[in-house]
Amino acid sequence: MQMRQSHRTALQDLLIWRRDVRHFRPDPVDPACLTRLQRSMEHAPSVGNARPWRVLQVENAQRRAEVIASFDACNAAAAQAYEDAAQRDYLALKLAGLREAPVHLAVFTDLAVAEGRGLGRQTMPETLSYSTVMAIHTLWLAARAENLGLGWVSILDPVEVHRILDAPATWALTGYLCLGHPQTTSDTPLLHQAGWQADTRCTWQVR
Repeated sequence: MQMRQSHRTALQDLLIWRRDVRHFRPDPVDPACLTRLQRSMEHAPSVGNARPWRVLQVENAQRRAEVIASFDACNAAAAQAYEDAAQRDYLALKLAGLREAPVHLAVFTDLAVAEGRGLGRQTMPETLSYSTVMAIHTLWLAARAENLGLGWVSILDPVEVHRILDAPATWALTGYLCLGHPQTTSDTPLLHQAGWQADTRCTWQVR
C-alpha cells in the first residue's frame, strides 16, 4: 500500500493527541472495540516475532481493590521522597484513573516464550520486555483512534500485582493500564498542565 499525505497527517494527530489519561467517564467500552484493540496489538513489532505480551483484563472487584490498595501504598511511599511544598504538589497530582476507568489491563511479558526460539535476544534479553512496551504503545495509538483514553499506572508493586492476579511464574509485569472514555481531551501533558514540569524535548544527536 502506498502511503499518502492523509496517512502522515492522521498518524501525527494520533501522536499529538495520544496523551496519558487519568480522568475517565464511567461509560463502558464496547466489547467489539476491545476486540479491535486486541487485534491492533497483534501488529506490534517484536524481537524474533516472539510476541511475548500477555494481557489480563481485570474484572474481579476484589482484585481491582487490591491493585488500588497497592497503588495507594506505593504512592504514599513515593511522596516521602519529596519535602514540604514539593510533597504537597506531588500529592495534588492525579497519577492514576484506577477507580474510574471501566477497563483495567495488566500487561505481562512472558520471559519463557518459545516463539522466535531466542532469535535476536541472545545479547539483549531485555528486548522481550521492549517488545511488550511496543505492543502497549500500539494499543495506545489504536485506543486514541477509537476516541478512547489510556493511562499507564507505574506506581505499583509489580510482585504484589503478580500475586493479586495469580499470574504464571514466568510472566513479569510490564504495564498496568487504565482504559476508557476520557472526561476531556487535550494535546498538553497533564504534568505540564499541573505545573509539575515545563515542556521537554528529547535529544537527537549526530556523532
